[in-house]
Amino acid sequence: MSDTQTLAPDATPGAAEQPRRRPRPGERREQILQTLAAMLEQPGAERITTAALARQLGFSEAALYRHFASKAQMFEGLIDFIETSVFTLVRQIAALEEGQGAEDGARRAARIVAMVLQFGERNPGMVRVMVGDALVLEHERLQQRMNLFFDKLEASLRQCLRGALQVGGDAAPTAAAQVRAALMVDLLRGRLQRYARTGFKRQPTEQLEATLALLA
Repeated sequence: MSDTQTLAPDATPGAAEQPRRRPRPGERREQILQTLAAMLEQPGAERITTAALARQLGFSEAALYRHFASKAQMFEGLIDFIETSVFTLVRQIAALEEGQGAEDGARRAARIVAMVLQFGERNPGMVRVMVGDALVLEHERLQQRMNLFFDKLEASLRQCLRGALQVGGDAAPTAAAQVRAALMVDLLRGRLQRYARTGFKRQPTEQLEATLALLA
């Protein structure tokens, strides 16, 4: 979106216009990524061209490529945001409750699942990236990164659950934790997929407390 020129509060016709504000470092990149995410929230927006993105921003395509070498790099910027946001919160959940004992691992796992679904609910454009709909015709490495994202989530959940199962006397806590963590990630993927496929009408957190109680 092009910068607008501003006038002093008491400006009158013929008064000198103020110089254009120079964007702060990284501001244009943020604006591009925010606009791309917003466009992904629209129906049928799985495939967005750089031409359409440039029109939405009021830029030329050449201006886009001054900030990103390719459209794949723009999607990498969105994935960076997803990873940083989610795993920062995963670490916070672990740190807040780690002193409460291994038996609370199941609760930590449930909180992580709820947090990821709430993140998706608040960021519907990002959900299209998380479930891969927006990446179908993009570079394969983007989908690989999202697959790795869910693998890392599963590892975090497995770690939480293993301690709880050990304390609970499970005969095979590692195997049981692996099964439950995989089931939780399947729930995450399925809820986010449904959210995207219903045009963001079916909320991913729908009846979440009861669902997590069944898993736990």
